[in-house]
Amino acid sequence: MSDVALVAGVSHQTVSRVLNTPDAVRETTRERVTQAMAELGYRPNLAARALARARSPLLGVISAGEARFGPTHALHAVEEAAQAAGYISTHVPAISPTQAREATDHLFSVGVAGIVVVAPTHELADRIVARRRDTPVVLIAAGAPISEGVSVVAVDQELGARLAVRHLAELGHTRIHHLSGPPRWFDAHTRVIGWQEECHALGLEQGLLVEGGWDAADGFAATNRLLAAGASVEAIFAANDLMALGAIRALRMRGLDVPGDVSVVGFDDAEGTDFYLPPLTTVRQPFAHVGRLAIEVLLTMLDGESATSRSPEPELVVRESAASPRR
Repeated sequence: MSDVALVAGVSHQTVSRVLNTPDAVRETTRERVTQAMAELGYRPNLAARALARARSPLLGVISAGEARFGPTHALHAVEEAAQAAGYISTHVPAISPTQAREATDHLFSVGVAGIVVVAPTHELADRIVARRRDTPVVLIAAGAPISEGVSVVAVDQELGARLAVRHLAELGHTRIHHLSGPPRWFDAHTRVIGWQEECHALGLEQGLLVEGGWDAADGFAATNRLLAAGASVEAIFAANDLMALGAIRALRMRGLDVPGDVSVVGFDDAEGTDFYLPPLTTVRQPFAHVGRLAIEVLLTMLDGESATSRSPEPELVVRESAASPRR
């Protein structure tokens, strides 16, 4: 480690912070240290660090096994952050109640120091928390409450929804409909709240809420239900990018142009959305930051800190799928 510090031009303590709490170090300094590690071929000695910390080098990660953009990217971000902090992560999927019980029992049996749960639904979060014993847990679950030994790290989904609504309102839209994800999902529920609250705050007429799933087919079906209801449709906020893709398809099949007749805004900024026709205006989630924060918070809990809540902010990405309404 002293060689890394010398090459990077920093102190031994700074190298240690990069390894253990990278978000506490300025990005330019962190990059110098990681570059020095790569040049020297430095690899942290996990066994020695575990002895020094008097704790296991293993961190558990539980997810619902969803192969969807949000949960998958959050999972990858957590695993990368754990590795960067010098820990080994062991991932266990938990789709059913039985699997949730088996997942926690397995992680306890291998002696993990703490657990990060990528929890899309209340059911998974509640089951893991109920079985956590004295093991610190970090939930990646927007809107979940913190409790003793249980922290929450999640993108501010309400803010993301508000950014989407605000953008459409600034373009001149006065009624914005929302195609939501499954209501039992944390993200879907909190995005609905953000949509409702921003519409109210801006004095807009409340648009219609049409519940769906997360796939393009769900967005297609939800948009057709919206049009069949006879409502005036000039602006749609879709709960994710695939639903937005389905909405655009449904609108075009009715002879409606996007954004000429109807503006559409998505959520996630999934890969390829800049190649939609038209390129999709959407809300970008900082998944890598969430992963680093989740591990950082978990490590501070292992050092005796109390549970906390952290909410990184999303970012509006303006492209070409939303425009001022025709009057």
